[in-house]
Amino acid sequence: MDLKNFLAQLDAANEDDTERLLQQYNRENTQTFTFDQKEETLRIKLCERVLAVLGRQVQPTCQKTCLETLRILSRDKHVLAPVATREGMLILAGMARLRTGQEDGDDQENPQGYTQSQEEERVVVEALKCLCNVLYNSPAAQQVSVDVHLDRGLCANLRTARTWHHEVGLFTLRLLFLLSALRPDVRGVLRSKLDAVKLLTEVLEHTLNVNWVGPYEAACPGPEVLLLPTESNERAMEALKALFNLTLSEARNEEDQHQFRLIAAILRHLLLLKTETEEKTEEAHSHAVNLLNNLPVSCLDVLFDVPVQGGVDNHGGKNMEAVQVLLDFMEGRIDKGSNYKEGLTPVLSLLTEGSRCHREIRRYIKAKVLPPLKDVKNRPEIGTTIRNKLVRLMTHVDMGVKQTAAEFLFVLCKESVDNLLKYTGYGNAAGLLAARGLLAGGRGDTQYSDDEDSDTEEYKSVKPFINPITGHIEEPMPNPIEEMTEEQKEYEAEKLANMFVKLSSNNVIRPMGVRPDGTLAPLEETLCDPPEENPDSDSD
Repeated sequence: MDLKNFLAQLDAANEDDTERLLQQYNRENTQTFTFDQKEETLRIKLCERVLAVLGRQVQPTCQKTCLETLRILSRDKHVLAPVATREGMLILAGMARLRTGQEDGDDQENPQGYTQSQEEERVVVEALKCLCNVLYNSPAAQQVSVDVHLDRGLCANLRTARTWHHEVGLFTLRLLFLLSALRPDVRGVLRSKLDAVKLLTEVLEHTLNVNWVGPYEAACPGPEVLLLPTESNERAMEALKALFNLTLSEARNEEDQHQFRLIAAILRHLLLLKTETEEKTEEAHSHAVNLLNNLPVSCLDVLFDVPVQGGVDNHGGKNMEAVQVLLDFMEGRIDKGSNYKEGLTPVLSLLTEGSRCHREIRRYIKAKVLPPLKDVKNRPEIGTTIRNKLVRLMTHVDMGVKQTAAEFLFVLCKESVDNLLKYTGYGNAAGLLAARGLLAGGRGDTQYSDDEDSDTEEYKSVKPFINPITGHIEEPMPNPIEEMTEEQKEYEAEKLANMFVKLSSNNVIRPMGVRPDGTLAPLEETLCDPPEENPDSDSD
């Protein structure tokens, strides 16, 4: 399309011709996402012309067409200057029915009980889509959004969430997510002055059809509602993402605790739901995990303490369905074998802190992940159990993944070094122990309950034969020096010592030892101060 000629026709067009011309442009560019840099100036002029039309009183069909054109143009961040102005953003906000308090009197007309036509609703949806694109691509537009108090309009719309049609709700929530993600300074206003956390919680409650049966207990979803409709799931995901941004702050008060426990109860409800595809269910659970990580760990008792529905005697009367869903989610992410940093570490961190703070969670997860040892013929990292998979992660190349997996197992062992080594072997645990200064044994700093974890008879019978480094029983190996003479042994020992001296003097390696406090130090220092015996037992 010749944009120069197109602009000339647009300048001379009336409302009907303008709509026809822009429809033609939209049809030809609906799938265009990369633009010719040479036509950048012409596209800026087209932006100006479209905004000028939107600033006049035109029919909803013409408004929708103009907004579709603007949405296409907003994919190019280099042509947004005309839109990223106070006038431009207020025009789009008015089209989106976002009452920011900055509008002229005529723009605020939207009386209570007013019902939009289908065309008017499409205008609102297209305006919201444009705002999402513009906000994402233009820092200037982000600043103008703050200046015109776009957050007020969004929160005002949250109060009418029960009357939303799907796309209006979806893009309202997405716009709020983008604003709170791109402008951290707005989060405090949204939280403290606009009650956005409470409003988003109510949106989630309505979207997920939560039925309360106790203070922080939602009714168990029946078989008929176990499948969350696709549209409800999409809106819930956007609400969860916005809530994640708004709960990042560490400044909390008692009123926040109530709100956080409500959110935890809703997330428990969500974890027990499924969507129409496994991929969407996993995405929903991923967002739930991310948000749970932001909540105070003390609120996680809501996940298993459901007095009305009751629990299982084996678990102290607690209901562990949601915790099991989190375990299954974690194992599924391990089995994927990729993107551990973003996909796996959040759920590992959540289960680690939950186990550290809540005895019920720790005992349940340990029974699933680290059951009493019976067969120790294979290395801890070899096999298909969840324990085997986690032990393999203890030597992962990504430092964050390695540390998170090791910390999780360490907490399940109540931070007892001897207990951890029993399940993982010293070789797999060495990195964690070195980082925590526990190479000489002992315990971590957290205090745990005194419940016992006795060894099985099978384990006790083979314990003396287990290699503590590898964590399993090794087949007897032939002794390589058995047939050597004393002279040959002495020669090989001197040869090995000389190799170490040469590597050390060239700074290729640096021999290290363990201090009495469990930290690493140069070997010469540790030889002067040998480690003491550690009296701690390994009982759980």
